[in-house]
Amino acid sequence: MHNELTKEDIKKMEEELEYRTGVLRPEILEEVKFARSHGDLSENFEYKAAKQRRGKNESRIRYLKNMIKTAVIIEDNSAPDEAGIFDKITYYIEEDDEEETVMLVTTVRHDALSNIVSIESPIGKALLGKKIGDKVTVSLENGFSYEVLIRNIEKGVDDGSLNIRAY
Repeated sequence: MHNELTKEDIKKMEEELEYRTGVLRPEILEEVKFARSHGDLSENFEYKAAKQRRGKNESRIRYLKNMIKTAVIIEDNSAPDEAGIFDKITYYIEEDDEEETVMLVTTVRHDALSNIVSIESPIGKALLGKKIGDKVTVSLENGFSYEVLIRNIEKGVDDGSLNIRAY
């Protein structure tokens, strides 16, 4: 499986990887050594916590390396009147009589609670490449679907302000 990521996504991941391997890893190893020196390891909470922190850091390093290695670099080639990556799209859900605005981003930067959705999510897939006035069907994995009407597209750019997700 390949994740579609932007050059900025890769840059942010490489920066985090460099920090985790060059700065954080040595710090954590020192914590483990120090905690180990306190004696009985079976009842040494500091040692267990340091080992757990080391495990989480190593897991994140593996994740970042894998994401960078398998990524497919994409660019926003959407037309000025089409929904693309980093655009804010306002759509209307007729059956709920609700209007929502979301920003389309790559998988590593989404934050559904802030209405920042991935282009690989059901709503992201449905909106990507569409135009104002288009009525699109959002198909969910459980077989349920609903229609939305695109009311506005505000073009955006990747200014680097959105961080990559922790996990």
